[in-house]
Amino acid sequence: MNTIRAALVETYGESPRYSSILEPRPEAGGEVVDVLAVGVHPVTRGAAAGLHYASPDRLPMVPGVDGVVRRADGSLAFVIARDSGTLAERILLNPARAIPVPRGADPAIVAATMNPLMSSWVVLRARVPFSPGQSVLVLGATGNAGSMAVKVARYLGAGRVVAAGRNRARLDALVDDGADHVVPLTSDIEATGTALAAVAADVDVVLDYVWGAPAEHAMRAILSARTDPAQVLDWVHIGSTGGAAIALDGAAIRSHALRISGSGFGSVSPSVYRRELPDAAAAVASGALVIQPRRYALADVEEAWAHVDEPGERTVIVL
Repeated sequence: MNTIRAALVETYGESPRYSSILEPRPEAGGEVVDVLAVGVHPVTRGAAAGLHYASPDRLPMVPGVDGVVRRADGSLAFVIARDSGTLAERILLNPARAIPVPRGADPAIVAATMNPLMSSWVVLRARVPFSPGQSVLVLGATGNAGSMAVKVARYLGAGRVVAAGRNRARLDALVDDGADHVVPLTSDIEATGTALAAVAADVDVVLDYVWGAPAEHAMRAILSARTDPAQVLDWVHIGSTGGAAIALDGAAIRSHALRISGSGFGSVSPSVYRRELPDAAAAVASGALVIQPRRYALADVEEAWAHVDEPGERTVIVL
């Protein structure tokens, strides 16, 4: 049988190695496509290290949870394929799960941007009843996904956007990207809570990339300052950079219209991605929502894996 080049994880915690695997064969309902670009996202690294809930239970594995591919008719598509991996020259695609990408789009830019973008995009388009004009707080706004969430909220019509995060320089830069107010998340819990209460007490949606103790303190500060406790607050847990758990007093839920939900692999149906992401891909292709790629060849996968992204960039392996 023919072989193709691929990245291969043989031991959890070690970088993938440039290797060879058997070429995928077409099968009923499937289509073999050429992979053009794959983003090395935090979830990609976590899954390859065996640390993510989406990590496979068998090794060796081809890493990569998504990517941009060229189909047989020459069209481009963005694919989510966390079960099979995408860091290979060719993969087997379920055509029903292909997200169309506009012709002429840069595959590396699409691969860099779609993963950080889609968490906030899917929440505001499908997970909560968000309407243009409503207000959004992005908690953890200084990472790539969080800073993109500020732009997405504004792009989708938010009337007011509050950005909260630890990196003050990057936080201040978000004012130019659509943030009306910025709040530094500091070790001074009281000062941080006061600042959040002043500008985010009556937000409609919280996109929470932090969770843990910072989210717990923020939730307490915001609820205690709300003008109308019956106004619904949709608090959506997306990431856990601040910790895996929070302590929540039941009285907070009884005394406020607080709805807590999560968004990620498993809680979002593939049909939602298929319905909502074509518009996201079009926004990326238009240049409205972009993260710059740091490009590496597949043969340099170990070097790519060791690279630490600068703010506003994402490592992308180009095939």
